[in-house]
Amino acid sequence: MEVINLSEFNSIINNILFELRDVEIQKDRERFRNNIKKLGCLIGYEISKTLNFFKEKVKTPFEEIEINIIKDQPVLATILRAGLPLLDGLLTVFTNSDCAFISAKRKSNSDNEIYIKIEYISTPKIENKILILCDPMLATGYSIKEVYYALLKYGEPAYTHIASIISSKPGIEYLKNNLPKNVSIWTTAIDESLNSKAYIVPGLGDAGDLSYGKSF
Repeated sequence: MEVINLSEFNSIINNILFELRDVEIQKDRERFRNNIKKLGCLIGYEISKTLNFFKEKVKTPFEEIEINIIKDQPVLATILRAGLPLLDGLLTVFTNSDCAFISAKRKSNSDNEIYIKIEYISTPKIENKILILCDPMLATGYSIKEVYYALLKYGEPAYTHIASIISSKPGIEYLKNNLPKNVSIWTTAIDESLNSKAYIVPGLGDAGDLSYGKSF
């Protein structure tokens, strides 16, 4: 599995991440959501370089020329609700993509072991499609794994790109061991660890709550 960390080299991504992590700036929900959307655009741009292209003629006011354009739009999938701003950014790049929406809740049993309960899936056909599965915080990796295999009931994608804002090293290792080779992870930061509640440290907090308010 290939892991692409877009913050390995200095770029505007650093500035956006600074604002997302800052405990004062992130109090502005609109700014927080817009920053995630911006990173979705940047991740989508980078993923677009890996897609298949073909030549198509276009007529300008002066003459016809050929331009390489994307052959097939990828299917975009997001885990509700935190993933919505990230999906919005990807849709800014892949404007004609079909979209899938998955409700997945993190729960714990009597032994405080974490598991994922998938409650709802709405998806187009993904058989032989390029799938981009987005979730802003790749913490344990459990949600991504469960959602990926749940989506396989609706067809097997030709290739899957996982898009996240902040990923943990343990979560990445878990996915490397539990997902097939035709999957790549695209992230804008990789943090070292998880705390006792399985939140990424240093991370940025709860992306869903910061975007839309606390839920109970």
